[in-house]
Amino acid sequence: MTDPRLEHVQCLDSRGLHRMAYWAWGDPANDNVLVCVHGLTRQGRDFDTLARALSDRYRVVCPDVVGRGRSDWLADPAGYAIPAYVADMVTLLARLNAKTLDWVGTSMGGLIGLGLAALKNSPIRRLVLNDVGPTIEYASLQRIGQYLGMPVRWKTEQEAADALWAISRSFGPHTPEQWLAMSRPQLKADGDGFKPHYDPAIAVPFRQVTPEVAAAGERHLWQAWDSLTLPVLLLRGAESDLLSAATARAMTERGPKARLVEFAGVGHAPTLQAADQVAVVVDFLCKQD
Repeated sequence: MTDPRLEHVQCLDSRGLHRMAYWAWGDPANDNVLVCVHGLTRQGRDFDTLARALSDRYRVVCPDVVGRGRSDWLADPAGYAIPAYVADMVTLLARLNAKTLDWVGTSMGGLIGLGLAALKNSPIRRLVLNDVGPTIEYASLQRIGQYLGMPVRWKTEQEAADALWAISRSFGPHTPEQWLAMSRPQLKADGDGFKPHYDPAIAVPFRQVTPEVAAAGERHLWQAWDSLTLPVLLLRGAESDLLSAATARAMTERGPKARLVEFAGVGHAPTLQAADQVAVVVDFLCKQD
């Protein structure tokens, strides 16, 4: 299969219902499901390369978290928060009716996975966290906040790709073709040009995160981490400014004691496009049965 199916599920929020889009790969009757969830300003097509590698084994489902991609935007920006995203994913999992479920989450998607995996009777069997953990470096949040939600418009896809690359160099080496393919789903047609394919209002709750709020969230996330008993693969860009080496090491020593793999020449976050990155995830998911 070269292209995914675009599907939708209705989810509840404080103002009513919203539609969450998701991209589905592989046999729709396959009870073996892999959910892949993207980072803060990204969308489900980020996982095309990984999905192609695993769609013969899994039904791979890659949602556009609400406010991104093909999903609805929320009337109340307060809903752009991890607990609400976890609730949306519970609705999605009910739709998928999976007998077995594995999870790959990049950055924000990893935090959503951690929150879901820590729930009593969680269906998640194996968890891959891509460059994120319970402690998030505050300086990284400040860096992201410099561009998050800023009004911007581009004349061409290539101009947009170049601008996105300027704020995404920490993703590591990509060919021009790879980066353009990753950038196209990030764009929304706007007259004779393009704008980002996410709701600028996702920046509203993000900018309300103070050091004190971040510290409180960190305590809660470590409690969630320490409660886990499932196998966890932790990926880290060796130059990441969001997941520190110290936090990654602590995640291998407490809670589920994750298996840690670092990628040289990459910051936040590995995009799972490179063959070595894909191979590590495939090996973890497919060789533990």
